[in-house]
Amino acid sequence: MNDSHDEAGLPLVPPEAAANARLDAIRIPARRNEKLKQVVERVNAHTGLRTLWQVQNVTAINRLGMNDHGPVHMQVVANIALKLLRMLADAGVTPSIVKDYEDFKFTQHDAEIIVVLAGLMHDLGMSIHRIDHESYSLFVAQPILDEILRDLYDEAGRTVMRSEALHAIISHRAGGSPLTVEAGVVRFADALDMAKGRSRIPFEAGHVNIHSVSAAAIEKVDIGSSEARPVRVRIHMNNSAGIFQVDELMKDKLTGSGLEKYIEVEAVVDDAVEKPLIHDLHFAR
Repeated sequence: MNDSHDEAGLPLVPPEAAANARLDAIRIPARRNEKLKQVVERVNAHTGLRTLWQVQNVTAINRLGMNDHGPVHMQVVANIALKLLRMLADAGVTPSIVKDYEDFKFTQHDAEIIVVLAGLMHDLGMSIHRIDHESYSLFVAQPILDEILRDLYDEAGRTVMRSEALHAIISHRAGGSPLTVEAGVVRFADALDMAKGRSRIPFEAGHVNIHSVSAAAIEKVDIGSSEARPVRVRIHMNNSAGIFQVDELMKDKLTGSGLEKYIEVEAVVDDAVEKPLIHDLHFAR
């Protein structure tokens, strides 16, 4: 059997795809949040964390034929989560860490750090295994969180921040029950990274099933607001097969997130004639 194909004769993702993924600097719009700016600088300087992103992508892409779970996905989720949190704040939604820890005088800026760190670390457990990776992410992330938050907060403040970030990480799992605005935001942000750049890996590798075909149908995701809700998500599809991603996967992440009353979702097929996804597939001989 050719090393470039699996046992069923389907082309595999090239072995170097994940290992050679570019590790460009993570870019997060800190705005006037000076602590967040320092957090991002520390993340970019943290060799262990950045290497873990590569390792988790080897597990996802090279070994399981899944979509991207590496540095690109981490940055996208962190940025979407930050955008959602800021949009909710503009609509008057108070972050849970601000509401629940009045004695600590936490602010919106601290909530932003929580969602960014949770977004950047929510899949670290994939470096160990896909199965129960959300739980593994907790003990992989905890010491890294301590390192990144060190001297930005006193011990008590750092303990709360770490706990809130870990809660957001574990709550992104299937059936997770976020208890905070921040955790709900991270959970939903993870589901919104569904545009074709990330989703096409299994499909282009020849793995044809409802998951790969529906993922390949998603062109882009726009996040804005509407008169009715603080957040409006518009999902552009090239084929109605993408409804599976919206109804079965993204809907599951939104339901129970605590954000349902703030968010509306619309899915549209942009072209008058749907793209024939299956016919675009070329199997290697």
